[in-house]
Amino acid sequence: MMKKAVQLYFLLFAIFYSHAQSNATRFFYELSFKPKKDSSKIQKAIGILDISEKESIYKDYNLVAQDSILIQAAEKMHKSGIFYDIGKSIKWPSFTFKIKKEYPDMKTIFVDGISQKYFGYIDSTPQNWKIEKETDKILGFSAQKATLDFGGRKWVAWFTNEIQYSDGPYKFHGLPGLIVKIEDTKGNYSWVLSGIKKITNFSELSFTERISGFNDVNIISRDKFLKAYNSFKNDPFSEARSKITAEMRSSKMPGSNITVGELLSQQEKRVLDFFKSNDNPIEIK
Repeated sequence: MMKKAVQLYFLLFAIFYSHAQSNATRFFYELSFKPKKDSSKIQKAIGILDISEKESIYKDYNLVAQDSILIQAAEKMHKSGIFYDIGKSIKWPSFTFKIKKEYPDMKTIFVDGISQKYFGYIDSTPQNWKIEKETDKILGFSAQKATLDFGGRKWVAWFTNEIQYSDGPYKFHGLPGLIVKIEDTKGNYSWVLSGIKKITNFSELSFTERISGFNDVNIISRDKFLKAYNSFKNDPFSEARSKITAEMRSSKMPGSNITVGELLSQQEKRVLDFFKSNDNPIEIK
């Protein structure tokens, strides 16, 4: 069973690298945020905005950065036939969602995992920016101030027309230049451009995303998505448990003393801990 699973990894790996690729520009944003709404604790993460000819993709950099670790682990399991709990050796992303904006109409699609599948919704919420006269320098770029009410928060952004993309981190877009800094007025979330890199052989999906099924997304309404996602957060492994028999739970992973049931419990704790430690969403309505 384990060898078949690893063989599937390598099949997907081959598909990934044979997939049509293009060039893109990657914009790195340092994200400072409060994961708990009743706490002053600030966490940091790196988000990336990959802009290619026809679209942009925003996501947590950890969804991309650890591809090599997962590939090496898959190769090791394939050669040895022994199971390794990869979850212990990688850094979990601060955010699991991905946001695609399709050019030129800026159709915005929000995607995240719910149970064992990926779902998304189209966000057509208007972003009615107010451009101010105030200017500043950010990462060496001349920037101008703009304000916005979005998702139940008031935002202050700085954009530069020295980079001709009407785009920005998360769902933000619509200004006459790239957003180089944006934060809400109460200090819950702040993105600041921290670097730029040209990406050759760019693909929308990382290896990690391909093996997890990110290329098969079910688009539903926003209301249905939020209802399903909230239910998933309360019991993230309900679907997985229903498919595992008592006999399967007691069986051991190949070359390991850990049982399927123990592995499931460990994974469930990781996911529940993640949700419990993050109760301050970017959008509050």
